[in-house]
Amino acid sequence: MTTRMVGATNTLRRLANLMVFTQSAIVVTGGAVRITGSGLGCSTWPECTPGSYTPTPDQPEAPLHAWIEFGNRLLTFVLLLNALALMISILRNRRKDLRKMGGFQIIGILAQGVLGGITVLTGLNPATVAAHFLLSMVLIAGALSLRQRIYEKTPNYLTLIPIVRRLMALHLFLTCAVLIVGTIVTGSGPHAGDSTAERFNLDAKTMSWIHADLVIALIGVTVALLIAVRLGENEATKRIVNMKIQIFLAIALSQGAIGYLQYFTGLPEILVGMHLIGAVLVWIAAWNLVILSNLKGRKLNADSSPALTREG
Repeated sequence: MTTRMVGATNTLRRLANLMVFTQSAIVVTGGAVRITGSGLGCSTWPECTPGSYTPTPDQPEAPLHAWIEFGNRLLTFVLLLNALALMISILRNRRKDLRKMGGFQIIGILAQGVLGGITVLTGLNPATVAAHFLLSMVLIAGALSLRQRIYEKTPNYLTLIPIVRRLMALHLFLTCAVLIVGTIVTGSGPHAGDSTAERFNLDAKTMSWIHADLVIALIGVTVALLIAVRLGENEATKRIVNMKIQIFLAIALSQGAIGYLQYFTGLPEILVGMHLIGAVLVWIAAWNLVILSNLKGRKLNADSSPALTREG
């Protein structure tokens, strides 16, 4: 492999890592917008205030709220530049197997920008806020799948036994259910992003306990999955799969503890922010299990990785 080709591959890896980070980071900054009540700091879209794409001194919204919301909007352009640079790197590396995944990031970011605009124009309707968050989860999953494909982190020699595959499918279902119900809890409680924002006409306490019950079920399935792998899989599979399950379990238990703590302390902003970060980490850990069980490696071959064919 030539020095130039090594450099191109390294650039591809760095951009893929950055894509996972930026897709995750914008979820956290979006949460900061909501927690600080800055969701309508820019009252319209695509402009920030009528007649200006940037905050103005004379707009009715508080300057701090306006700049927090505007700063979060600017991050969308950072994501888009990242995705475009990643796509260019994919093409330069002649990685045909990555083109659709790279294109998905670009299309998804553009769709996210439009959905963000709809969210503002509907006055932070909780349904659009929830959709905004869930689309980010999809984009994080796509970015992580792309990153793991580049790093060959999906060994194709694993053959999971049927019970483990079924438990992994249930694990993914429950993880998605926890995230979806979590958005309903958020849409039913405080921290709406603005004092005038509409809320779901649901009892926040009831929804919180349903959310907690789903988390408990998810942790139970995770423990069952860990036991099934230890009892049924061969040693090579155990070494790889056990570690990923244990990582998920540790993150999920920590996230559950933060969730209970924030509930019983009146939802302080710092704990709400930590819970949001935890949700991203839970999803990343869960999707790593999906990659392991479903993609089964798709190990790079001569057609998909010209750089490898020229090595030596």
